[in-house]
Amino acid sequence: MKRGVFWLIDGKLSCYSFDGSITEGISKSGNTYNHKKLWEHLRLCGSKVGFDYYPRGRVEITAKGKAVIYMSPHIGGEYVPEICKAFEIDNTPIIKYDHSEHYHCYLDKEG
Repeated sequence: MKRGVFWLIDGKLSCYSFDGSITEGISKSGNTYNHKKLWEHLRLCGSKVGFDYYPRGRVEITAKGKAVIYMSPHIGGEYVPEICKAFEIDNTPIIKYDHSEHYHCYLDKEG
């Protein structure tokens, strides 16, 4: 299992597991990525929009080795198998839809 972050961009997941291959965009904890910093480094979508424009989420691993997926409620359950594959999650993860402002995206601003 790997920690990391992901975005849902135009119906396609862009997943970045924390494996040390990308040395920019690392969070303060040093064991995963920060959405904003990584977005600026990768220049996803030509950086015409901010890191918080698209629905996003992250995978964390608990001290007991359980995967927890925190994500925008705009990312449907149909994406969970792809997220699990990208982050090498073998067991059923805990899914936490985060309705807080932290995970707001353009879809929250439209309606």
